[in-house]
Amino acid sequence: MSDAGPVLLFDGHCNLCNGAIQFVIRHDPEGVFSFAPLQSGAGERLRARADVTTDADDSVVLIEGSDAYVKSAAVLRVARRLGLPWSLAWPLRVVPRGLRDAVYDFVAAHRYQVFGRREECMVPSPDVSDRFLDEA
Repeated sequence: MSDAGPVLLFDGHCNLCNGAIQFVIRHDPEGVFSFAPLQSGAGERLRARADVTTDADDSVVLIEGSDAYVKSAAVLRVARRLGLPWSLAWPLRVVPRGLRDAVYDFVAAHRYQVFGRREECMVPSPDVSDRFLDEA
């Protein structure tokens, strides 16, 4: 596993989450972010190393060095690093985390009903496969 940059852990079975990862890839041309499904061996090891105890599929997790961010904090930090116009969301961090995470939890609780669910984790295209952490 690379410690070179931030790693975004996501629910590999969630269509909304997979769409969000595709969005980050499109808006991160320098390839700053790496990715791993929460359900993968790499995702489980990174969560354990960062002492993130969130359920395996209910939250996005951003690992930056020795720091870990979950739910809305992770989303806002990713948006900030994507540049304009997405970084304009960064000031929302002043909204109390409980309120931000309540909105996040509502979307997360209904994501499968609205966006659907995959039986298998997405397979990255060859042009970005090096940004996905493997099982090793």
